Amino acid sequence: MKEVIYNYDYLTEEDITENVIRMKALIINSNNIYIGNEKGIFQFPGGHLEVGETFNECLKREILEETGIILDDREIERPFMKVTFLNKDWPEIGKNRKAETYYYVIKTDKKPDLSRVKYTEHEKAGNFKIEEIPLKFAIDKIKENIPNNEKNKVISPDMISAIEEYLKQYEE
Repeated sequence: MKEVIYNYDYLTEEDITENVIRMKALIINSNNIYIGNEKGIFQFPGGHLEVGETFNECLKREILEETGIILDDREIERPFMKVTFLNKDWPEIGKNRKAETYYYVIKTDKKPDLSRVKYTEHEKAGNFKIEEIPLKFAIDKIKENIPNNEKNKVISPDMISAIEEYLKQYEE
């Protein structure tokens, strides 16, 4: 598994006051990939690990909530990439957050089913939707989208890195 660590503030484990774990999925259907779009912010489907949840349970819940796709354990492989951010004074002064994101590949022939999604109020307000993009154009599409929202400057490089890593590990 490829691991990337961002620690611009040189924090140690002892400095960390808060841990956040997220799961993200590269959902591949034939030669297409599903990408969430909320207010011009691209993101892979996924979200936060809840207390008492396993990684697989989190991934299945988040994929269902955001795409309406019901996954079974056979469709979930091991994570292929992990990105860790250590941030001083985030999300507020005095808190030092370690945020780990585990990236998974989900190969499926299932399509999004909007009758089963459970968008948060935030997602509804941001007009969240799932876009199906040909995998061979996904990196270019993500790059083209970066200017559409300031948050893309942080999110998009990791998305591109995840797609490149997927192509290296799975498509060779």
